[in-house]
Amino acid sequence: MFSQIGSLLAIYFVVWWVVFFMTLPFGVRNRAEVGETGDEVPGSDPGAPVATLLARKALWTTVISAVLFAVALYAYRSGWLGIERLSKLMGFPL
Repeated sequence: MFSQIGSLLAIYFVVWWVVFFMTLPFGVRNRAEVGETGDEVPGSDPGAPVATLLARKALWTTVISAVLFAVALYAYRSGWLGIERLSKLMGFPL
């Protein structure tokens, strides 16, 4: 039982990080796009983001990951997504 819970948490952790890296570029604006020119710190990149909005992205990542994980878990438990079917789709015989 605990190994199954640990496996599920590990899979969710991987899904969460993949979705997080996919959401990072959304909504990022640099100083030129925002209109804040002239007050850059010397040596800083002019294309650096003004605000990264990481808390909002982490929240959206958690929601999206939970939905994707629930759909995948449902597909696995109902037999639509299994080792045999995946191996046939990828062309690897078992």
